Amino acid sequence: MLSKKAATTKKTITIASKWSKTKMLLNHSRLRQFVPDSRLYSYEALQSMLNKHKMVYVKPVKGTGGNGVIKVIKYSEHKYAYHVGETPRYFKTYGALFTSLGSSKLKREYLVQQGINLLTYQNRIFDVRIMTQMNSTNHWECTGYIGRMAHPKKIVTNFHNSGKPLPLETLLSPYLQGDKKKDYIKGLKALGDQVAKEFHKNHSGFKEIGLDIGLDSALKPWIIEVNTRPDAYIFNQLKDKTMFRRVIYLKKWHKLLNSGKKVVK
Repeated sequence: MLSKKAATTKKTITIASKWSKTKMLLNHSRLRQFVPDSRLYSYEALQSMLNKHKMVYVKPVKGTGGNGVIKVIKYSEHKYAYHVGETPRYFKTYGALFTSLGSSKLKREYLVQQGINLLTYQNRIFDVRIMTQMNSTNHWECTGYIGRMAHPKKIVTNFHNSGKPLPLETLLSPYLQGDKKKDYIKGLKALGDQVAKEFHKNHSGFKEIGLDIGLDSALKPWIIEVNTRPDAYIFNQLKDKTMFRRVIYLKKWHKLLNSGKKVVK
């Protein structure tokens, strides 16, 4: 049963804009080191980012599930490519690439984000989802963590975009073992806690976040995205339902608080 010990009943809020969330992280002295280089999309911004990073992602400022994400690569001054879905398209000049991108994107605002060469498992890239929620004693709690392995022909790992949820311990097994793996996961959970506290400091209506983290070859975590309305059901894909039950319990708690109904034992 739900405990009656709770403080604030302020309505849960969300932020749709990836750019607004990115700026919030960049304003934090420690968290900014985990944020990939990001800029609002323009001819000059994309060109500069490709020159600097060679591989970037073009993302809708507002959007979910990995929909509309485009991977863009600069191989040389005379070879560019972008991936939408499963098939890459190649171009000999930056101008031709940019023109074609304009016809592929929807008419909405986009940002350009530094591409991270993600770790792989069985030759498929994966990233991490950390679920952090405000619990009934008004403390932030990591209620779930999971790995998301991409479909072999997809550039995103999202579950609703053919990604495969797997235990994070399994995906990290080629890179870390034993206590080192446990300590590493503990550090990722702590990162989720820090991000949640920063968002809550700026907007006290936050009750949960889903932190998407990419891991590079040096095992450095990169904050790919902060979801302020995260899906709980990815955790239901795990054989062990412990995390799923905890996530759902707190979602119901928040829903009750938002409804204004009395919360009793």
